[in-house]
Amino acid sequence: MSDRETWTTRLGFILASVGSAVGLGNIWRFPFQTATNGGAAFLFVYLVAVVVIGLPAILAEFVVGRRAEMSAIGAFDELGHPGWRAVGALGVFAGFWTLSYYSVVGGWVIRYIGQAAMGSYGSNPKVFFGNVSAGPEAVALHALFMLLAVGIVAFGIEGGIERATKVMVPAIVLILVGLVGYGASLAGAGEAYDYFLTPDFGVIVANAPSVIPAAVGQALFSLSLGFAVMITYASYIDGDESLPVDGLSIAVTNTAIGILAGLVVFPLLFTQGVGPDTSGPGAVFIALPTALSDFGAAGRVVGVAFFVVILIAALSSAISLLEVAVSYLVDTHGFERRRTTAVLGVLLFLLGIPSAWDTAWLSWFDSIAVNLLLPVAVLLLVLFVGWVLAPDAVDELRIGSGDSFDDLAPLWLWSLRTVVLLAVLVTVALSVTELTGAPV
Repeated sequence: MSDRETWTTRLGFILASVGSAVGLGNIWRFPFQTATNGGAAFLFVYLVAVVVIGLPAILAEFVVGRRAEMSAIGAFDELGHPGWRAVGALGVFAGFWTLSYYSVVGGWVIRYIGQAAMGSYGSNPKVFFGNVSAGPEAVALHALFMLLAVGIVAFGIEGGIERATKVMVPAIVLILVGLVGYGASLAGAGEAYDYFLTPDFGVIVANAPSVIPAAVGQALFSLSLGFAVMITYASYIDGDESLPVDGLSIAVTNTAIGILAGLVVFPLLFTQGVGPDTSGPGAVFIALPTALSDFGAAGRVVGVAFFVVILIAALSSAISLLEVAVSYLVDTHGFERRRTTAVLGVLLFLLGIPSAWDTAWLSWFDSIAVNLLLPVAVLLLVLFVGWVLAPDAVDELRIGSGDSFDDLAPLWLWSLRTVVLLAVLVTVALSVTELTGAPV
């Protein structure tokens, strides 16, 4: 393991982790999940889930990765618990599964950057999306997006992922802040902010069986939990940095970017009288162009900027999901990185063809990932860290954290064993009821 790559700087690790967490989960998935689950009511449950489940779970993945200094599956062997390798294997599978359809959405974004520049989405944005989101063109753009992700990961940690995310994450924040300023000047901003930021707790009570699993699933998805990404990225840490500080930095930054995305999308929609509750994975690609169609030249600029942000975010997450599988094969089997990355890229492209050919399949793949794979993977990880690795996990969390965190580590372990475990168990139970069969 002495010649294994590491992050060159602590900032590189944090930005790469934020980049993984931000991704499509915040900018593509977050607005339509918020809109279809009660607006601010969903946002409130989501924020609670980030604090109660997300942050402790991030630290659990960090502890496993840094202590083992190995990729997701091999980490459990290195820690002396080979019987728990299935936890890492499920994470690798979840990431592979998700990236197959994630890449299809990335392809949509590439197409929409060009359309935004022309200011043309056809006479009916919904019909236009239906025409370009599935079929041969969608397959080709899926291949292009996958090629971009493969190109970055093939260059490794320092030369590929760290270098790319040091540019990507600041770019995402800067562009979004500019778009938020524009959104605040629109006529519908006040109504939009009320919808997005003022929760109706009655909605939460009345729709708990659907809102809670959706919010928790979104928290896991947007924080890249359950994919073994944070285990893999933490395994490249070379030093004794404070894991609680890093985890908090990632959770706060990721959540802030998701909220910024909402502060951009909803004012655009409300100003143009476009319903915010457009459901399904095409929501942003239908509702936003509809809202922008009457803004003229400003609409083109805003459209290009917004879809560029989505593309950067999509790539930053895609490279992390791909790195999980690459890292396992390179660490455990000694495969050559570039060839391995290319082969995995081809396999992911093939797995994603059904999603590119028919959006019903994409919705089904997404449902399986968010409602089943991620919560189950997090549940198993919490059980392992909370009840098996427990003493070593507490010791690892204390490294680099100083005396001020001496009381935090036991509290964190208690939360994993009780609050987080119970919350994830309830989420898994509710999520199973939400699953539907595969399309025919």
